[in-house]
Order: sequence, then C-alpha cells, then structure tokens
Amino acid sequence: MSKKAEKKKVFVGLSGGVDSSVAAHLLIEQGYDVVGVFLRCYNIDGCAERDAEDARRVAEHLGIPFYVFDFEEEYKQRVVDYMIEGYRAGLTPNPDVMCNKEIKFGLFLDRALKLGADYVATGHYVRLQRNDEFLNSNFETNSKLSLAIARDLNKDQSYFLWTLTQEQLRYSLFPLGDITKPEVRAIAKKIGLSTAEKKDSQGVCFLGMIDMKDFLTTFIKEERGEVRTMDGELVGYHNGVRFYTIGQRHIDIQPTTDNQQRGTNNGDRKPYYVAKKDIEKNILYVAERNEHEALTKKEVEITSVIINESLFRNEKEYAIEFPVKARVRYRQPLFNAVVSLVCKNFSVFSGKLMFNSPQRFVAEGQSAVFYKDDGTLIGGGVIL
Repeated sequence: MSKKAEKKKVFVGLSGGVDSSVAAHLLIEQGYDVVGVFLRCYNIDGCAERDAEDARRVAEHLGIPFYVFDFEEEYKQRVVDYMIEGYRAGLTPNPDVMCNKEIKFGLFLDRALKLGADYVATGHYVRLQRNDEFLNSNFETNSKLSLAIARDLNKDQSYFLWTLTQEQLRYSLFPLGDITKPEVRAIAKKIGLSTAEKKDSQGVCFLGMIDMKDFLTTFIKEERGEVRTMDGELVGYHNGVRFYTIGQRHIDIQPTTDNQQRGTNNGDRKPYYVAKKDIEKNILYVAERNEHEALTKKEVEITSVIINESLFRNEKEYAIEFPVKARVRYRQPLFNAVVSLVCKNFSVFSGKLMFNSPQRFVAEGQSAVFYKDDGTLIGGGVIL
C-alpha cells in the first residue's frame, strides 16, 4: 500500500447495487479515503428510495461517510428530455451514454472535486489504462489515459463510456475492470454486504418497472398508422411509429380486417421485425425474417464523434481513415470495420463507419463505438 494512495480521497457513486458496493470495498482495501455518495436522479416508480437506503446500509457496513447528491432536475433536463426528444425525432437515443457524460462524470465529478475529492469511482466494468502506442502514423505517441474492454466480457460497459475525455479519465477510477461478476458477488458475500444477492437492474434505470412506451406516451401523442412489409403489403396498424426501434421483434400490430379473416395473426406467419420507419407518413415497415436484407446495413454516417484526445495530430483540420473493431449496440460481438473521419479544430468530428460485413439491427440515434484490436477504446459517435 503506497503512501500516495493513503492520501487520496475517492467519492464512490453508490447506486445501491452490488457492483458499486464492492468497488467501494476494493478502494478501501487499496488504501484510499473513501466517501460513499448516492446520486438522486429522476425516477418514476419509487425504486430510487429503496436503492438509496441500500446504499446507506453499504456505507454504514463499510464504515465510510455517506452523502446524497440531488441531481433530479438536471437529470430530467439532460438525460430524460434528451431521450424524449430523440424518440420524438424518430431516433432510438441512448440515455445511459448521456447519463455517464452529463451526470456521473459531469455533475458528480465536478461536485466531488469541489468538495476535496481526488477521484470519483463507479462500479462500471471497464479497464482504465495508459497507452503509449496508437493505430498508425496518423497518430502521435503520447502516454495518456484510455479505457479498454473489461475482463468480464459479459458485463463490459465500455460501450456506454465512449464520450469520456482525458480530463474526466484523469479523475476517474474503475475498480471492477479486472474482475468478473461472479467474483464481485463472492467478495460481497464474503464481507457480508447486504447487496450481495441483489439482482441487477434491467432496462432504463429511471423507468424501473415502467414500460418504455407507456412512459413515452405521456410526452408523445399516439398516432394510428399503417404497418407494411418491405414489399408494400398492408399487414396492420400501429399507434405511433416513433415508439419503435429498428430490429424490434415484439410489435403490437392491430390486424386489418382481411388479416383477421385469413387468420394471419394466428401463428401462420413468422415474427415481424421493424425494418424501417417513415416518420413523415407515420408508416412502420417490417420484415418477416431476421435475415432480411432490409434489416442490414453496410455502413452508417456518424455524428458527435469523439476519439481519444491523445490521438490528435497537431493540425487544425485533417481526414483520417483506419481499421477498427466496432459495435453498434450493447453486448454485440465486435466486428471489423473502417472509420473515416474529418477532424476540425481538434475535437469536432463527422464521419462514416464502414462495415467489413453487413450488420443487422442498426438503429439511428444509437452509439457506434470503435476499438483497437487489443480492446482499447478509441471513441465513438451517434448513428445518423
């Protein structure tokens, strides 16, 4: 245990789950001065109160100070409203990415530093590392921080952290990057944490058990429209094209009279998958097979692109193209692709991600995230 580590104060975001609980424990073992913080954010089903109490009990068990930071209003404005506006525009936004950018490594980090913290830490499964070599001659060699895929590939959360900058990484710790979920639960059980057997949260955190469509209909008006196959056949009706996402299988289709008479909704059809959304005409296009070519893409335009700041060349504007490993949705296996980017003023990018082989279920508004062959996170962007 180094004296340097003994002097460092870490504010740990305690969510009330087992991952952040063990993250706090590991940092205590490493000699850090740990403070537990529950982030009170927007929540509509009441689970936040239970999580806050679980977090408080963990802090008490670990013998660390415990605070609650109230970011409910800011979360509503920066994450929830972002998600609602995305769906209203016909996109499939990713609120988890925005939460990490704006709340956990934005407001939480800023307040923690003002209160004397040297670092903030979370229970994310991702590795923090220094990298001294980059993809090719387009990049400078410079020892700076980067994120990399976690040891536990099933829990890796690097996909949601592509927006983090060098300044944010400088003050961040991720204790779970090199251990697996079973190991985390074993540690929690061994030290008697009340969260040891607590189930992982599913879906969008602020919704809890509330259905996404039920939530969105509070803000986006339902509008009856047609459901057609990619060949133009009318197969039913929906209540609003904005409530669907590309690749979605469970579609609440209201059958046409003709379909009812023919019994086409009684099991003689294969499942439909959302293939295309016509926002202006409010038409939902579906494909009957998940292998249908309408469900695949060979490339996508990407915007709001961020790549690791240590990869910039000292020029005001330039174009780069390089091979990467990529994914366009969470937990998707990495695939080979080529990124083509234009850099302006060192940090603002537009670009294109070209797939070596066609990819299914690519949704506009989701994140395209790219990596080096060794799992180092290069950056990402929002799919257009």
